[in-house]
Amino acid sequence: MPRLAFIGLGRMGHGMAARTIEAGFEVSVWNRSKGKAEELIGRGARWATSPADAAIDADAVITMVADDEASQSVWLGENGAGTTAKPGTLAIECSTVSYGHALALAGELRSRGLIYIDCPVTGLPDAAASGKLTLLVGAEAADLERARPFLEPLGSTIRHFGAVGSGTVFKLINNLMGAVQIASLAEGVAIAEQAGLDMTIVAESLASGAVASPQVIRHSKRMIARDFAGASFTAALRRKDAAYAVALAETLLPGVPVARAALAAYDAAKSFAPDDDEGRMIEIVSRPKPAT
Repeated sequence: MPRLAFIGLGRMGHGMAARTIEAGFEVSVWNRSKGKAEELIGRGARWATSPADAAIDADAVITMVADDEASQSVWLGENGAGTTAKPGTLAIECSTVSYGHALALAGELRSRGLIYIDCPVTGLPDAAASGKLTLLVGAEAADLERARPFLEPLGSTIRHFGAVGSGTVFKLINNLMGAVQIASLAEGVAIAEQAGLDMTIVAESLASGAVASPQVIRHSKRMIARDFAGASFTAALRRKDAAYAVALAETLLPGVPVARAALAAYDAAKSFAPDDDEGRMIEIVSRPKPAT
């Protein structure tokens, strides 16, 4: 039976790890807090005392953590998976990290004999739990084929963008565009409210008109209703992704004013409500102007 280590059991990682158990792998799990692993342990996963413990004898290690710092720690820290994983192990990074970190991590893990797969994902927690994520892969073609049995339970679509790092490039583009759309949606909704438009009609029109992207459809009614229950993506996480994307963009283009504006909007959102749903952006832009 193939052995898999799954590290990081947050909103996305928990559902993804559950899918690997359902696929019949022998799964070891680790998370900073054991409480998030209890349900998975009850379904047959082995609790590991550290990422290093999880990776011992694993055929593949999948990580789904918050940022570069967390990724560095779980792979290369004192008790990191990279310290115990055997040569030839698939090192599959599903976290959204910076491009520079992805390349540096790939180089270090390769020097230890591991096979690095750059595999950030798109989709919400319900898609993670049902195996309907889209996987954005950067890898050698042969390495992807070897990893495919471990990836297929996670997603309905696997997109191979090219070499290691290319999956992360597209993920950062994707999430930056999401940040732009959500920030502009908040401003549009606030303008409509201040202009006295019928907000029921506004909600219907936004969700069905020419600007009806998935982000607009998902957030427009929630912004208008000020209903932010069940946060699936926080302002702090979106701000982190936008910052990584802007840093990459500034190495490639002479100017990215729209991207920088979106990042500035998320700087404000992170300060206002970092751990709440990013849709609360509407509460920032709709605040009354200070008296002059």
